[in-house]
Amino acid sequence: MSDFSTVQSQTYFRRQEAGLVEILVRVGKEYRGWSAGVTLEHSAATVMAERRAFAQKITATVLTFSFCSPLDFSLQIPLTEAVEPVDFEEYLITHPPLIESGPLRDLIEFPPDDIEVLYTPRECRTLGQDVPEEGENDSHVRDCTRSYTEDWAIVNRKYDASRHLFFLNSLNINTDFCMSQDDLKRRSMSIDDTPRGSWACSIFDLKNSQPDALLPHLLDRVPNEEIDRHNEDQRKSNRHRELFALHPALDEDEPIERHCVPDVPKEHFGQRLLVKCLSLKFEIEIEPIFASLALYDIKEKKRISENFYFDLNSEQTKAMLRPHIPSAAISTLARSAVFSITYPSQDVFLVIKLEKVLQQGDIGECAEPYMVFKESDAAKNKEKLEKLRSQSEQFCQRLGRYRMPFAWTAIHLMNIVNSAGSLERDTELEMGLSGSWSERRNSSIVGRRSMERTTSGDESCSLTSFRPATLTVTNFFKQEGDRLSDEDLYKFLADMRRPSSVLRRLRPITGRLKIDISPAPENPHYCLTPDLLQVMPYPDSRVRPTKEILEFPARDIYVPNTTYRNLLYVNPQSLNFANRQGSARNITVKVQFMNGEDPSNAMPVIFGKSSCAEYSKEAYTAVVYHNRSPDFHDEVKIKLPASLTDHHHILFTFYHVSCQQKQNTPLETFLYPAHSAGRYTGSYRIPVFIFVPLPGMKWVDNHRGVFNVEVVTASTIHTQDQFLDKFFALVHALDEHMFPVRIGDMRIMENNLEAELKSSIAALNSSQLEPVVRFLHLLLDKLVLLMVRPPVIAGQIVNLGQASFEVMASIVNRLHKYLDTSQDMHGRNSLLSSYIHYVFRLPNMDPNSPSPGPGGLGGSVHYATMARSSVRPASLNLNRSRSLSNSNPDISGTPTSPDDEVRSIIGSKAMERSGNRMSSHTESASFLQTLTGRLPTKKLFHEELALQWVVSSGSVREGALQQAWFFFELMVKSIIHHLYFTDRLQFPRKNRFPERFMDDITALVSTIAVVSLLFHLVERLNTSLAFFLNDLLSVMDRGFVFSLIKTYWKQVSTKLYALQNPTLESLRLDFLRIICSHEHYVTLNLPFSLLTPPASPSPSVSSSSGFSTQDQKIANMFELSVPFREQHYLAGLVLTELAVILDPEADGSVPWCVLFNLSFTITESHNQWGRPGGPGTEEQEAEGNSMISQTVAMAIAGTSNINRSLKSIHLVLQATRQHGSFSAESSRSLLICLLWVLKNADEMVLQKWFTDLSVSQLNRLLDLLYLCASCFEYKKCSQCRSPSGSAFGSQENLRWRKDMTHWRQTSEKMDKTRAELEHEAIIDGNLATEANLIILDTLEIIVQTVSVTESKESILGGVLKVLLHSMACNQSALYLQHCFATQRALVSKFPELLFEEETEQCADLCLRLLRNCSSSISTIRAHASASLYLLMRQNFEIGNNFARVKMQVTMSLSSLVGTSQNFNEEFLRRSLKTILTYAEEDLELRETTFSDQVQDLVFNLHMILSDTVKMKEHQEDPEMLIDLMYRIAKGYQTSPDLRLTWLQNMAGKHSERTNHAEAAQCLVHSAALVAEYLSMLEDRKYLPVGCVTFQNISSNVLEESAVSDDVVSPDEEGICSGKYFTEAGLVGLLEQAAASFSMAGMYEAVNEVYKVLIPIHEANRDAKKLATIHGKLQEAFGKIDGKRMFGTYFRVGFYGSKLGDLDEQEFVYKEPAITKLAEISHRLESFYGERFGEDQVEVIKDSNPVDKCKLDPNKAFIQITYVEPYFDTYEMKDRITYFDKNYNLRRFVYCTPFTLDGRAHGDLHEQFKRKTILTTSHAFPYIKTRINIIHKEEIISTPIEVAIEDMQKKTQELAFATHQDPSDAKMLQMVLQGSVGTTVNQGPLEVAQVFLSEIPSDPKLYRHHNKLRLCFKDFTKRCEDALRKNKSLIGPDQKEYQRELERNYHRLKEALQPLINRKIPQLYKPVLQENCHMHCCNKCQGTRLHEGH
Repeated sequence: MSDFSTVQSQTYFRRQEAGLVEILVRVGKEYRGWSAGVTLEHSAATVMAERRAFAQKITATVLTFSFCSPLDFSLQIPLTEAVEPVDFEEYLITHPPLIESGPLRDLIEFPPDDIEVLYTPRECRTLGQDVPEEGENDSHVRDCTRSYTEDWAIVNRKYDASRHLFFLNSLNINTDFCMSQDDLKRRSMSIDDTPRGSWACSIFDLKNSQPDALLPHLLDRVPNEEIDRHNEDQRKSNRHRELFALHPALDEDEPIERHCVPDVPKEHFGQRLLVKCLSLKFEIEIEPIFASLALYDIKEKKRISENFYFDLNSEQTKAMLRPHIPSAAISTLARSAVFSITYPSQDVFLVIKLEKVLQQGDIGECAEPYMVFKESDAAKNKEKLEKLRSQSEQFCQRLGRYRMPFAWTAIHLMNIVNSAGSLERDTELEMGLSGSWSERRNSSIVGRRSMERTTSGDESCSLTSFRPATLTVTNFFKQEGDRLSDEDLYKFLADMRRPSSVLRRLRPITGRLKIDISPAPENPHYCLTPDLLQVMPYPDSRVRPTKEILEFPARDIYVPNTTYRNLLYVNPQSLNFANRQGSARNITVKVQFMNGEDPSNAMPVIFGKSSCAEYSKEAYTAVVYHNRSPDFHDEVKIKLPASLTDHHHILFTFYHVSCQQKQNTPLETFLYPAHSAGRYTGSYRIPVFIFVPLPGMKWVDNHRGVFNVEVVTASTIHTQDQFLDKFFALVHALDEHMFPVRIGDMRIMENNLEAELKSSIAALNSSQLEPVVRFLHLLLDKLVLLMVRPPVIAGQIVNLGQASFEVMASIVNRLHKYLDTSQDMHGRNSLLSSYIHYVFRLPNMDPNSPSPGPGGLGGSVHYATMARSSVRPASLNLNRSRSLSNSNPDISGTPTSPDDEVRSIIGSKAMERSGNRMSSHTESASFLQTLTGRLPTKKLFHEELALQWVVSSGSVREGALQQAWFFFELMVKSIIHHLYFTDRLQFPRKNRFPERFMDDITALVSTIAVVSLLFHLVERLNTSLAFFLNDLLSVMDRGFVFSLIKTYWKQVSTKLYALQNPTLESLRLDFLRIICSHEHYVTLNLPFSLLTPPASPSPSVSSSSGFSTQDQKIANMFELSVPFREQHYLAGLVLTELAVILDPEADGSVPWCVLFNLSFTITESHNQWGRPGGPGTEEQEAEGNSMISQTVAMAIAGTSNINRSLKSIHLVLQATRQHGSFSAESSRSLLICLLWVLKNADEMVLQKWFTDLSVSQLNRLLDLLYLCASCFEYKKCSQCRSPSGSAFGSQENLRWRKDMTHWRQTSEKMDKTRAELEHEAIIDGNLATEANLIILDTLEIIVQTVSVTESKESILGGVLKVLLHSMACNQSALYLQHCFATQRALVSKFPELLFEEETEQCADLCLRLLRNCSSSISTIRAHASASLYLLMRQNFEIGNNFARVKMQVTMSLSSLVGTSQNFNEEFLRRSLKTILTYAEEDLELRETTFSDQVQDLVFNLHMILSDTVKMKEHQEDPEMLIDLMYRIAKGYQTSPDLRLTWLQNMAGKHSERTNHAEAAQCLVHSAALVAEYLSMLEDRKYLPVGCVTFQNISSNVLEESAVSDDVVSPDEEGICSGKYFTEAGLVGLLEQAAASFSMAGMYEAVNEVYKVLIPIHEANRDAKKLATIHGKLQEAFGKIDGKRMFGTYFRVGFYGSKLGDLDEQEFVYKEPAITKLAEISHRLESFYGERFGEDQVEVIKDSNPVDKCKLDPNKAFIQITYVEPYFDTYEMKDRITYFDKNYNLRRFVYCTPFTLDGRAHGDLHEQFKRKTILTTSHAFPYIKTRINIIHKEEIISTPIEVAIEDMQKKTQELAFATHQDPSDAKMLQMVLQGSVGTTVNQGPLEVAQVFLSEIPSDPKLYRHHNKLRLCFKDFTKRCEDALRKNKSLIGPDQKEYQRELERNYHRLKEALQPLINRKIPQLYKPVLQENCHMHCCNKCQGTRLHEGH
């Protein structure tokens, strides 16, 4: 195996070794009074499981390893006291392991390659490294350069996983599985998607859908053993070998033992913004325009970036400047820039300034053409433009090197960012005057409002995520010559944000500047740094680059320098020549960087601007025309030489530029020393002297400061801090050994160098924090150097160790105090921790450095080593195994305070050390050797650091203790460097360090132990010490480190028991937790030797059970004995803590601690086998598992020790209840321990154990497994959706939290990358899968174990409960496949369990299976469908019927579609089709009714499914909603409980809409359903015999008959279990029905209801109820005479495919009384118009038959017709009352007039009528308000028949009005007026004249003719009766009206008389004779028939 794979596997494994320790320490820590999770009650099974597996591995260990020497078991030390650890190194020597090399040997020995020091090249982002040119660079520059270029020096502990990232590929993580809960958003199927309105349609839909893949061999008959074997093979394949590797990481504030690797030091960047300048165009193009961009913060009044210069001139325009700019460097052609903003705010503006070539005239005159001329008038102004262009060319040729200000504008950056963020990608914004902008896409002007929009604070100012925006600036402001300063600019920018900006009133220069603004990409191509270095990637040097713009941060940034940079920015600001004589007005300043006095000494270090050379020797400021006191806004960027000398200076020369053809004259000059400029940033007001050719100089304005200039240094060489400068200068003077030292104006001689050096070290505390941070790495390096090698000054060694240590402590504390935001959870400052991790190295330890001075830290010639005295006071030879405390005899007196105690510990040591220090000065002879060139020996930094720390006192000591972590980590890295580079890692540990150093460490730990107890940073100090000792375990004598641990533990314990402070208890646990997180924790516990047992305490038990010595050894390992605590020292400490915490009164043997003991030991023994890719091959694994002797197995199974431990569990439970309960996190930790045991224990051992457990104990174990399923469920966040194709629905950062049992998203982790989030989600999902598979394995073993026992029923029920619960949890597809396989096997083996005993769980199983049948994942659906089909099959095979499963599945579907939010009906439909396919392919049951029953069930489920889904879509359509509820209730015909529920739901809906009659019908149906099942349950005569009893109430009620084969007996459990399926329930339903009928006004029906109810109350002798009923009956009967109005009926037909189910459906609608046709028409048209669109719905106005072919297929059509109840003549005998004629209605009629030529209406003789009789499926009123029409019959009447009907109707109206009682005069007069009034069109007279005036030619019409004639006779008689009646009713005032009516009547009668009495003998005589003859014959025949009958 390769070295790499070995390292990887060892790293992986050693990460696991202490994993369980952390969990158990946390459990102990959380135990007391913390939030409840699960109680320890569930731990009994865990204890037993762990015992077994522990014993198994112990046996293997016993057989493999040698035994240790006998230890004294008789010694008893209380758990509250510390035991002495064994001398670890001595023990290893005296007890060598006798095992061959291999994985077990790896466990017991530290690996030889444990620690290494790596030199890693630092990452460089540029193609070439920026270093100063080779030359005479001083030592400071060399040191800085080395600091920025040397490799990182990293200490790597190869097996410490807490310091490394854990990679996905090392875990063999399954990333392909999917979670079962449907992550797809539920597709709501619209009514068009499933056109179905009937059973047949449902069948059609289902048969045409696609099934999922069928499982092979599912229907084969296979023995159960073979099924189990196959399932196990499948389950065990591709499993994770290591459970703890999947355990989710704790919250960042939780894993105290984790040390985060600090970030690599790198160059600082703020939020980066990419600005691309695309085009610049003005109305006229006559000359080149030059532009610059810069960022300004108006709140800070500061420019926060350097200038970015660009121009967008055409090549033709650029040619005008050819004489002045021969060629342009590619770096100056950039048009895009990356700006960095560390502190983005609402006050940041992007300012654009424009310049042009200098020309004669002020700015206003030069800008005028741009404001006057328009591009559209170019042709008209051609001559003028040519003239302007010609002038420009002249100026360009003559003055091309000079510029003048032209225009400017500004962009409020945050407005653009915020607006672009809210718009679509690549939005174009247009910005006008004063920064107003509008979106180009819709031209909406929102600019002014946007400019006003600001937010308080900077939280909304993110530049990282807004959408790119293209901005077009259309207006520019003209520059004003007297307002060019930055102060003026800030005023303008502030004004821009005001609504009434002054700038808005200015006349703008119109132009178009188009720029792109977007977040900068991570690694943009073709990018140049501010130093013009190429940033990787840079594929082609010829491509136009992008420039990174240097930021001038608004506030300080605290980041150490990591790259070389040395830039100077010179900003001339103003000049005042007002008092100067002469006519200098067009003034420019030439800036040069000089290296001498001669003009040729100008250096080419000035950066070019745009379209010019890369570097130049001079730069000119822009000229303000005719201004003697100009302001400047130029920036001159200079690349400073690395080493500055007195010769370097900046030369400013002031020129008057003649715009006419004259010579430019230099006016004055000024020299500014560059070495000062490089070192100090600031503004300067300086005098200028007059340029004269003769010797001598004359100052302008009497030497007053007339020139203002600002100098900004961006340098990583110059500190710009006087204190740092002095310190570095003195240190480097020592390096160079050059005296005197010049610092500024000060000269320091060698004789006062020591004093100056010490004062400069002390003065470092006064330096500014920002430069200290920038030069932190170099500063700390120098301080380390001074401590390690004291300098020799004037032949004397100067010991600067103490001063260096003090200032180092001070600097570290300053950083912690002021930069507290950059600290990790342990309080480690990130800047300091990254220094230690990457930068710090020991001087002379670099392996690549041949010279004694490593990497330029400085030669050692001028340094010496302080000697240590070999004589040490006896009091300082501390016994390392003895604790330093108040009881220490070496310490006299009792300290009264921590300080006193510390002083007493270290007092003599401090005196000795100071004596040593003094003596070192006197031993100068040895140091004189340095003058001969011989090198003295070096001090070791860790030893010096420990010494200085120990002897420190007061504030220095306190400061060092506050940041103890820093010094501890420095010390550890120094130790490792020293050991590594001197090859001492191969030495025995006892010989690695001098005794004095170990004494210093001991004193230091003792000091901390004392001080930390009352120290205000006790927590931080505690963790710092723990990490330090953890580190020392890898490099020092481990026995010595154990003694340090004991010292600290004992000190804390003493205080703890004295103060009873819970904080101290928590600290002690944290301390242990960090110590025990060591990667070689197992090795540190000496696992390879077992303790020799004492004499058997109970020989009778041993002899009686036949135990061997080996059994007793194993038994003794369960005791927390003193030898155990001594040998397994760390494990003993942890277990001791847990024992004390959980049972404060326990003594040395606490049997229930076996739980933790086992967990540790099993982890230690077993984790090796779980190493992925490690040394443990499959053969070794098999071998390991076979190392279990029969004796051990027997011991595991039944020793009294084990049984006694089980009994003690109950004591623990009681203790738990007394002291509180575990938090959820603790419970989770313990449960994963249980799962680990169950996973790794041998299956045979588990079977034996399960066999010996009692039923209650097994059930308790099942309870634990139930909890495990809940605990390790994969739970995702609902807010986040998965990307397409992702394995999970949620990719958020998921963490387990203490106080609740669900995952949460950690807000502090929102900055994780998508890959990290996906990785975490995959880990969580894999953990959930593996945990549940372990549960499944265990359940299978339990089933195999108990299947042969008598108590299997109770256990199997629990197994099924756990199985169903795990199905209900959010699981992976992988797990569910195995889960369903196990479930199928369980049901196959024990069918009676499900169908006879655990019937509730049968219902639960049906629900779980059905839920998974709707999964979006096909494999889950396939397995769920298979399980559901086999469930039906097994139920059928028991009794040729599977009514139970039918009912449960139907009920489950109701629950599923009613409650599930992410339910998908399409997937469920596929599963139903799969079940149907199984039924069709099941050859074995083909001859039975099974297939048909399955088909019926599936179709019924499909119908319910479709209707329930549609219900959600039709909440606003009351008729459709009720229809769907009706169909669903119909689908539940075989599930009485569900049908009753849905009937009551319908009743509720009807009541809401005041449809009381329908609500009453629902309740009657409910009562009939209940009665039907009650009659099966109870044979009581007074109860209704079933729904037949309710026939008188409604004929519809017979549909509630329970006569199907599928009816489940009501005495089955779970059937008819509701409260209504009782006598009281029936009474309640009937009373509700009676109340609803009463509200509907149907009092006759109330009577019928009470007829059913009265016998029940009579049987119960309930007189009070009877009295109430009779009272209500009296009330009801009393109301029958009143006026009542029942429903109005309409036929409604629907046509059009848009309507889906309703297409071509016809209904009769029952509407409230007196509903007009227009009302229902408007309601339906409005409703469907809203649904489909008003233009898509049309109401057909007539009632003619509809031809669908003639209709528009894209529209919905509705036809509405008023209908009336229709009765045959024979029915009228029974339908007497108004109620009779409006109840139980099934037939309706409507009439349609028509003519033969197609018109609706014509003359009387051509008017036909179509009478349509409709029959509905049920009678009104029914449980719904619309009923389907099932039959239609048409009768066509001829014109004469129409006339007969009309006359009969009119006659009836007259008769009714005449005989009405009481009489209604108004009604009577209205009818009379219609009959005899002269104004009536087509009145009676006209009808008679049309049909009776002539004899019909068709003999068939004779009878109609005669019938009409008789109708008229009757009509006239009725008119006469009516007139007579009216005469008796009227008063005197209506007599005239009566006379008029009588006159009209007589006229009518006279006109009708001849037509009525007309005799036609030739027609009537023969007819009469013939008729008389036929009449006689028929009469005789009828008599005979009657008699025969």
